[in-house]
Amino acid sequence: MNLYLTLKALHLIAVISWMAGLLYLPRIFVYHSEKNAEKNVSEVFKVMEFKLYNYIMMPSMILSWIFGLALIGSIGFDQLNNLWLILKLIFIVILTAYHFFLGVCLSKFKIDENKYSSKFFRIFNEIPTILLILIIFTVVFKPL
Repeated sequence: MNLYLTLKALHLIAVISWMAGLLYLPRIFVYHSEKNAEKNVSEVFKVMEFKLYNYIMMPSMILSWIFGLALIGSIGFDQLNNLWLILKLIFIVILTAYHFFLGVCLSKFKIDENKYSSKFFRIFNEIPTILLILIIFTVVFKPL
């Protein structure tokens, strides 16, 4: 079995799982922020958010990074001189920062101190989609 293709497949599986969470958690935040005054509903959202972030998103993000770095290692770290790879890594760092910001939002919801509106989360939810598009086009077309 080809190591590079195996790493690539595992990386893609982890990234797809991570992206699913990055797209879904802010959507849950939209509904949670609208129903925050209803205690029973809010508690259900808290459980959903916690499990999604800690059991799906966090492991998927970690595995995405591990398999991604392993892929770079398999093609040689000298490839870090390529603009497309630098751009991809910049976009991934932004996506990772987005991930951790969602974790901050999660902790605020947990203690009933969310300060963002549902409209904020609706708009904020578009960031991972934009980054996903940029990453895919950067990897596929490898500019410069």
